[in-house]
Amino acid sequence: MCCFSGNVRSVNDTKIFARLTSPEEQAIAYSMSLDTPEDVAMILPIPVIPGSKEDSVKFIDLSGYQKLFADLNDGFPAPKSRYANAAGSLFFSEKKAAPLKVQNVGSFEASFVPTIKDFARLDKRFKLPDGTWEKIPVYKDFGFAVFKLKKGKLKVHPMAFTFPSSFAAKGRLFFPTVHIHDGKIHRLEDFDHQLFAQTWSGAGLRSKEGWRESPELASKFTKPKQSKGLIWSDGHVYLREVRGRQTNRDIVAQAVRI
Repeated sequence: MCCFSGNVRSVNDTKIFARLTSPEEQAIAYSMSLDTPEDVAMILPIPVIPGSKEDSVKFIDLSGYQKLFADLNDGFPAPKSRYANAAGSLFFSEKKAAPLKVQNVGSFEASFVPTIKDFARLDKRFKLPDGTWEKIPVYKDFGFAVFKLKKGKLKVHPMAFTFPSSFAAKGRLFFPTVHIHDGKIHRLEDFDHQLFAQTWSGAGLRSKEGWRESPELASKFTKPKQSKGLIWSDGHVYLREVRGRQTNRDIVAQAVRI
């Protein structure tokens, strides 16, 4: 999802890894290249289990495994691509409230916002205008992972975390892919995403939905120990590439028995 708290010149090389780690938990890793004239925050809505506490999202420092997505890509004979996508400005309003915790995770700061109303407690650098999320009903029960990124031209090392997922029990993997520019969601947007996924033993993702399965186990082309448990070494990896003009929405994959 492209949602930033300030001016961003361009975003490209978006790559997302999602894994079902248990019937109640999902992991996400997110990477991109960014060009911004100022420090900005990126916000990722996530379908948390209602009532999730502030410490229920666990951020993972992958600064020691910056080649995560390069390794994942090595499992597939697919060429890499580049596409610049300009993102709009979303300026934040301020409210007086007790602040949410901000954690240092590698080269950036991260926070978990349990509900929309808790944005009032977040550091003012990370806030959206009042009423922004209320205009997007699908996110009314979501939580939000927020990352503060430094200004300049950056290749951001993977931002990773686990969260209690309301989708996981039904075998559904969530990918935050909606584009939001200038506080608005347009019906169509240009996509250039690589989505990587893992499910669990005996389950996979359908090829008819665009998913390809790696010929080898993840241990053959990734470094599971460096991923700090993010990657399941004995499982296959699935890849879906989403490119061109697409309906502007998040992507949900359904794991099935194979």
